[in-house]
Amino acid sequence: MDNSLPAPLWRRRNFQLLIGGRLVSQVGDQLQFLALPLLVVALTGSATQAGVLLGLQTVLYLGFGLVAGALADRWDRRTTMIWCEVGRAALTASIPVAAACGALGMPQLYAVAVLTGALSTLFGAANSAVLPNIVTNDELPRALGTIGVLSNTLRIAGASVAGVAYAVGRTFPFAVNAASFLVSAVALRGIRANFHQERADLQQERAATGVSPRALVAEIGQGLGWLWRTPMIRTLALIDAADSLRYGAGYLLIIVLAQRLDANPAQVGLVFTGAAVGALLGSVLAPVLTRRYRLGRLSIAMLWVEALAFPFYAVAPVWWLLLVVAFAESVVSPIYNVALDSYRLAVTPDALRGRVTSAIDTLTTGGAAIGTMAGGALIALLGAPALTYVLAGWLVLLALTATLSRTVRRAGATT
Repeated sequence: MDNSLPAPLWRRRNFQLLIGGRLVSQVGDQLQFLALPLLVVALTGSATQAGVLLGLQTVLYLGFGLVAGALADRWDRRTTMIWCEVGRAALTASIPVAAACGALGMPQLYAVAVLTGALSTLFGAANSAVLPNIVTNDELPRALGTIGVLSNTLRIAGASVAGVAYAVGRTFPFAVNAASFLVSAVALRGIRANFHQERADLQQERAATGVSPRALVAEIGQGLGWLWRTPMIRTLALIDAADSLRYGAGYLLIIVLAQRLDANPAQVGLVFTGAAVGALLGSVLAPVLTRRYRLGRLSIAMLWVEALAFPFYAVAPVWWLLLVVAFAESVVSPIYNVALDSYRLAVTPDALRGRVTSAIDTLTTGGAAIGTMAGGALIALLGAPALTYVLAGWLVLLALTATLSRTVRRAGATT
C-alpha cells in the first residue's frame, strides 16, 4: 500500500470544516431569505418595502465588492472571515431580541440588511480565495463539485424547511441563522491551514500600513489590471456577465410563462425545483467532465445547450414541460462553473485572488441585476413569448462569439 497517497477530500479535517461551516451558514441564509420579506410584509403590509430591502443586498455588492476584494487580500483572511461571521450573528440575533422586547421596526431591519450585506460581501471575497490553500489545484474540480452537490441538495430542500421554520415563529429563522454564523466561525477557527500563500511577515507588514482610500484604489487597480492582461479569464468573465443578463431576466419570465399555462403557485415552485435538481446533477458530473474536457470546449458547449434549449420555454404547451426545459438547461451551468472556477483559482496569484474574484462577481452580479430590473418592463413591452425568443437570440450570439473566439477555444489548453 502507498501510504503517501492523500486521503479523500471528504476525510480531510480542513476540508470538512471549510464546507461544513459554509453549508450550515447556507441553511440559515435560506431560512432568512424567505422569512425576511414575510416579516416586512407582516410589519408594514408593503411588498414594495420587502423588495427594496432584498434589493439592498445587490446594491451593496455592486458598490462594495471591489473594495471588499482588496481588503480580503490585505487583511488576514481567517481573522476577517471569523469576525464577519461573529458580526453577522450579532446583527441577525438583534431581530428576534428586538421582537421579543416589542421594539422591532423597519429602521432596524434596514440597518441590519445594510451592515450584514457589507459583512457578507467581505466574507465572500475572503472565502473565494481560500479553497486553493486547502486543496491542491488538481483537486479543485472535485472540491468545487462536492460543494455544488451539497449546496444544491440544500437548495432543493430549503424552501420547505424555511416554511416550517417560519411557521414556528416569525423571528425563529433569524435566531437559527444567527446560530449558524457562530457555527461557521467555530469551524473556521478549527481549520489548521494557512489562508494565505505569502509569507506571514509580508502579510503583517501590509496589514500594518493602514488602509487609505488611495492605497485601496491602487490595489483594486492591480487586480483589475491583472484581469485585463489575462485574455482567457477576461474574455470568459465578459461572456459570463453577458449570460447573467439573460439569467436575471429569465427568473420572472419563467414565472409569467408558467402562469400563462395556468400553473398554480405549487406548480411554479416545482418548475424551479426541476432546475435545482438539474443543477444537482450537473454538480455530480462536473468533476469527471472537467478532467476529460478543456474549459474552452465546455464553455462553448454550455452556451450552445442554453441557446438551443431556451426557446422551448415559449412553445411548451403544459407547465410540466417547463420543468423539463428548466432541468435540462440547468444541468450545464454547474459543469461550466466548476471548470471555469477551477481554472481561474489555479492561475490567479494568491495575493490577487480576492480582488480578481470580486471584480468578476461584480460583473456577473451587475449583469443579473440589470436583467432582473429590465425583465418586467420587457415582458410588458414585448410579451413573454417574444422576450423568450429575444433572449434565445442573445444566447445564440454569445455562443457564436465563444465559438469564433480563438481565446475561448484555447482556454484550459495550458495553465
